[in-house]
Amino acid sequence: MQINVREKSKVVELWLTREEKNDPEFRESLKPIYQQYKAQKYLVAVFLSGEENLYEQTRDLLLYNRRRSAEKEVQRQKEMQMESVMIQ
Repeated sequence: MQINVREKSKVVELWLTREEKNDPEFRESLKPIYQQYKAQKYLVAVFLSGEENLYEQTRDLLLYNRRRSAEKEVQRQKEMQMESVMIQ
């Protein structure tokens, strides 16, 4: 497990390995950490190791977002052209 404490944003990140995320006793042992930081008004974020390839999943998400952004831009330009035609 890796713990990152972000003082400025009052966030605590707990990064669990695959073994840790699947261990109920280990997960239960984290409760005192949650309580400690909650008492200090921190947000505790738990990140669980996944089963998929991180590189491929991140690449696919970025490609999707880029494509979606381009589609929205084309739609916005079409709407602006239609408004321009209607005004004339």
